[in-house]
Amino acid sequence: MIAGLGSLVTPVKADLTHRLTSSTQLTVDAGVTAVTRAPNTYSTTGSGVTTTITANGAAASNLGGITAVSASTGLATFAVPDAVQTTQGNSYSYTQSIGLGDSVAAAPTTGSVAAYSNQTSSAGGTVGNLAGTIATNGAMTLTGGGAGTSATGQFVSEITIR
Repeated sequence: MIAGLGSLVTPVKADLTHRLTSSTQLTVDAGVTAVTRAPNTYSTTGSGVTTTITANGAAASNLGGITAVSASTGLATFAVPDAVQTTQGNSYSYTQSIGLGDSVAAAPTTGSVAAYSNQTSSAGGTVGNLAGTIATNGAMTLTGGGAGTSATGQFVSEITIR
């Protein structure tokens, strides 16, 4: 009778997959320096005034402004007018603003700071003792390096049954 039951039982089959993966990622940051130079600026506003600039002995009506910018330094030369109230006793207003921009300097060394108005600078990372290993049993050894480094390790055990 047992022999007869054996023919009624269907054998079970399954695909079994076991996958082991491991990885390490060791990074050292690059140095970076980003600079934005401050510009040369000139503005004037007013009412009830007359502005003149005397050049070569002759006075001419002129609002003033940036007359030249040095190719070697990037700094501007400004013409600043004389302002005189147009009619004595009447109301008047006059405002003048001059902004001297950053001088052009040699490009800063990466990670260092130069004489610019708006600057962000980060030194490059140092490798130091940066290292990472993963043993066949999944045991990890990660060693951080110097500043600006990171070490990441991953071990994945995946079992799939179909």
